[in-house]
Amino acid sequence: MGQTQPSDSARKTHKVRIEFDRRVPMRDGVELSADVYRPDAEGRFPVILSRTPYLKTGDQSLETARYFAERGYAFVFMDVRGRGDSDGEFVPYRNDGRDGYDAIEWCAAQPWSDGNVGTLGGSYLARIQWLTAVLQPPHLRAMIALVTPSDPFVEWPTGTPGPMHLCWTHMTSGRALQNVSAVEWTKVYEHLPLITMDEAAGRVSERWREDCRHEQLDGYWREICYQDSFERVSVPVLHISGWYDDEQIGTPLNFAGMVAHVPSPEVRRSQKLLMGPWPHNVNSSQKLGEVDFGPEAVIDLRGYELRWFDRWLRGEENGIDREPPVRIFVMGENRWRDEQEWPPARTRFTSYYLHSGGGANSSFGDGALSTEPPSDESADTYTYDPARPVPFITEPVSAQIGGPDDYAAIERRGDVLVYTTSELGEDVEVTGPVRVELYASSSARDTDYMAMLLDVHPSGFVQRLTDGMVRARFREGMDRPSLLEPGRPYCFAIDCWNTSHVFRAGHRIRLHLASSAFPKYDRNLNTGGSLTQSAEMARAEQRVYHDPGRPSRLILPIIPTGS
Repeated sequence: MGQTQPSDSARKTHKVRIEFDRRVPMRDGVELSADVYRPDAEGRFPVILSRTPYLKTGDQSLETARYFAERGYAFVFMDVRGRGDSDGEFVPYRNDGRDGYDAIEWCAAQPWSDGNVGTLGGSYLARIQWLTAVLQPPHLRAMIALVTPSDPFVEWPTGTPGPMHLCWTHMTSGRALQNVSAVEWTKVYEHLPLITMDEAAGRVSERWREDCRHEQLDGYWREICYQDSFERVSVPVLHISGWYDDEQIGTPLNFAGMVAHVPSPEVRRSQKLLMGPWPHNVNSSQKLGEVDFGPEAVIDLRGYELRWFDRWLRGEENGIDREPPVRIFVMGENRWRDEQEWPPARTRFTSYYLHSGGGANSSFGDGALSTEPPSDESADTYTYDPARPVPFITEPVSAQIGGPDDYAAIERRGDVLVYTTSELGEDVEVTGPVRVELYASSSARDTDYMAMLLDVHPSGFVQRLTDGMVRARFREGMDRPSLLEPGRPYCFAIDCWNTSHVFRAGHRIRLHLASSAFPKYDRNLNTGGSLTQSAEMARAEQRVYHDPGRPSRLILPIIPTGS
């Protein structure tokens, strides 16, 4: 476990001095509040900066800051603009690039700072690191970005804020953390139109409504994009996520984007990717839902982060930069493995074609999946009714959306098409990005198609691995909406994100298709009208093709046996 071992400097060496509520001026005169943790000793120290909308005063913030301060770092925990003790108005992401730049330069100028500043944080705290880094603050030296959200409409390609995003919007309203348990979210998510869902939750939110008014990728959303600007980031980045992180797609994209687009060979070589069997709350347990990933699933992540900063902020030659750039946890085998790139170069992208006699509806139907191309086969049909959407299994709050859940009961529905291989005669490893190429038509002007990859265990447990969706009007891009011609077949590309999983011998590989996954995604109402301001629904008659001219397929990244 070389990449995850703590360095020799993991032992405590310093007592900690804390300065609360340091006022940090931004370029427009607004003051943000920071708590500064630093060694109680003379001298100058490298600085780690975390900026949060979740309040810097919690126990987890204290534990993190103390850990690094005891080991010779100044740690600055800051409330973002408009949250906690910071002045100004909280408008998610809109000010965070400039504020992050100013905060980094403030840290570098302090008398206890040696001028080397790194940034650390997950989720919102990770995305704002990127929004800052593309502005190129002179004293930024390294980043650790965990479970990073992507640009708008990458992970939720719907043109709308997802229903469960309202839970987060409610939680971060005002200056304090709001109690999300006070709201009956399951009922709220059913409210239409989307733009007034905030009323159903009991708190009118102009933030929510303004987001709802922008139903495609436009200038409003481009202001908070960063994934088109990797060439502007010139620092080492440790990218961390989990296969069941509900924002997982951003982390491998960012790693690959930096390796592909950064001009400097040295910076390209200083990118690291770490992917565990984890949810959004990474490295928190070896068990997720009903699945136990074994004792190796939880690692000394804090010690690994310390090694990263020791190398890039202190200049210690601890070897972390010479270790393989990619470390992944292979589920099913439940072991860690090093790779030289992502996806692995030896990956064989293999087509598994859809087959049926026209009756793939539910797990009781005749849907099959194999590497043999289809012959002349009847299309599969189903009716999608947005008043009765296919459920996506999840807790109602937005802290974690989905996991390795059992979809056996969901797949009894007739509006779910199910395609399954025969029992595997040997283990099959799938590691990398998963895609679906779907030939389909609809009676509607706009509709959705959802795809999910699952592992069917001999016990009957049907384990979700990864999934994705396409909203038909955005099939050509989130900035180019185009309605369907009813009844006309189209080819839809569905990005099902990434996984690393071994399907054991005796198991079966399964793909299921539907037109809803609620409440993970909002329901497409099938009318072709406004996505957020309409409550009018229509049923859609869906047809999925698998014949020689329209060979719908699941494309799996297979790792050859013994490679």
